Order: sequence, then C-alpha cells, then structure tokens
Amino acid sequence: MTETGRTSCPLLGFGKILLASDGSEYAQAAIREAINIAKTCGSKLLAISVVEVNAEYEALAPKLVEKAEDETHDHLASIKDMAAKEGLTCETIAHQGEEPYRFIVDEATRNKVDMIVMGSHGRTGLKRLLMGSVTARVIGHAPCKVLVVPC
Repeated sequence: MTETGRTSCPLLGFGKILLASDGSEYAQAAIREAINIAKTCGSKLLAISVVEVNAEYEALAPKLVEKAEDETHDHLASIKDMAAKEGLTCETIAHQGEEPYRFIVDEATRNKVDMIVMGSHGRTGLKRLLMGSVTARVIGHAPCKVLVVPC
C-alpha cells in the first residue's frame, strides 16, 4: 500500500491489457485477474473471444454457429458489465474462424497491447478458445507478455 492507502501497480507500463476468454468456467479466474490488474494499474482493457469454426462446419451446422456467435457476444457483454462495475471501460472484440490463437495475437499486435491475460485451458468443441495448445501458441507468437492464469 502507498501512503494514500491505495495499492500500487505491480506491473508498471501496462497501458493496454487484452483479455482472451471463451466463456467457459475455466476463464473466470482470468477475467477476474485482468479486471483487477486493469483497475489497479489504470490500464485500458480489451476483451476478445473467438468462435472456432471452419467452412465445412459452418456449411453443415449454420444454426449452431449462429448460436455460438450469440453466446460469444453475450459473454463479452458480461465482461464489459463486470468491468463497468469496477469503474473500467472495456472494448470487446469477437472473431470467428480457425486457429483462435492467430486472432488473439493479431489483435494484440493491432492494438499494441502490453499484456495478454488468458486462462491455462478452456472449453472444447465448437467454441474452444483456450485449450492448452492455444495458450502455448499465443505464448509462442505474442508480441507482448502473456499472463497465464491457472484455472
């Protein structure tokens, strides 16, 4: 604590944080951590979620893809609401496609973020975003630091 009673930022220089979340129960710890860091450090918070689909699946099950997109937008809205309750603004980003890690890395690069926060693993199936392999790929390709929060 500082003389003013406020906790000081342990991560100086983190002006922008990108939270990667898939909406699973495993992502909740990463969401809480990203919001806590952004609040403590006065960082700008961005949240991304990716619906993982390929062209074949999209052609065979368009209603399931549409449902997944709706759930993703609802999840991002809930993160935005959680951030607002802590006095933060949160920009949300949704993508759809193969290889979710590429979208995460591309957004981190495009937005010049200082840190990506994500869970160690996430859900499987159509809406998989944060399985261990995705996390490992983000770590390997990220243009910035990556905080992996255990689930």
